Amino acid sequence: MQRVFSGIQPSGIPTLGNYLGAIRNWVPMMRDHECIYSVVDLHAITQPFDPKTLARQTREMAAALMACGVTPDKCVLFVQSHVHAHARLAWIFNCVARLGWLNRMTQFKDKAGKDRENVGAGLYVYPNLMAADILVYHATRVPVGEDQKQHLELANDIAQKFNHDFGEDFFPPIEPIIQGVAARVMSLRDGTRKMSKSDPSDQSRINLTDDADTIALKIRRAKTDAEPLPAELSALEGRPEARNLVGILAAITGEEPQQVLRAHEGQGFGTFKGVLTEALVAHLSPIQGEMQRLLNDPAAVDAALRQGADKAAAIAEPIVARAEELVGFLPRR
Repeated sequence: MQRVFSGIQPSGIPTLGNYLGAIRNWVPMMRDHECIYSVVDLHAITQPFDPKTLARQTREMAAALMACGVTPDKCVLFVQSHVHAHARLAWIFNCVARLGWLNRMTQFKDKAGKDRENVGAGLYVYPNLMAADILVYHATRVPVGEDQKQHLELANDIAQKFNHDFGEDFFPPIEPIIQGVAARVMSLRDGTRKMSKSDPSDQSRINLTDDADTIALKIRRAKTDAEPLPAELSALEGRPEARNLVGILAAITGEEPQQVLRAHEGQGFGTFKGVLTEALVAHLSPIQGEMQRLLNDPAAVDAALRQGADKAAAIAEPIVARAEELVGFLPRR
């Protein structure tokens, strides 16, 4: 059975994009993989954050994962900072990775913007920590979106260089699990941009905790065009907002976008948005109820995360200890 690792930052309530693009896909993987899932709070502090809310957001993200079906009895679920092996291996990888490799990382350029001189070093070496997250468990499969493929390639480069430098075929190659295009959810205000927790406009996204009235309002205000829905998917080229709403309904109902179009051909968006709202509310309501139940008992959530961290550490500690031995560190007796 192959081992899978994936993580999600605790930078706010998960959006519909997080759910359809990542979280929902974690659940079926648990049937035929050994899955290790983490709330990656060490990654969260590589960009501006509020230390007063980080712990609460970490617990909320864990509760959201559990409510979506990522249950601790079927996987290892934990908080990244609770397993110190991540940071230990990340430092080794900081010393293995080459500056030239990191300079090519396009996501750093995007996130740092024009003011790179004032960005924290943590954001620059973020990919090295991501490599450590995966390789500290000898995970061989990682679900990735398009924006993380370059980081996964870097993780393989780091693993190969470590193996070469220290004379042992220790870290395994990592293969991506590419997510389907149907689950790529874009902003409700701009169909060319990804739906994001960090977007300043709350109207741009559906949060997993949005109630029925809020979902209805956001979908009603979602940007569209004046044309009715066509019969063929190819006719949505150049209509990113229309394609986005069709894709969301397809992902929620389990249909193909082409099936959605055939069912709603010729429909205006006033009617279609009503159908989409009903489907979203029906799908998300049980998740919201379970998430609230979990958050009403924070001690139980924390206990589950503590148990998950113990399981994760039991896997990671021998691996990082061997990596440190290969590097030549004096072992602590």
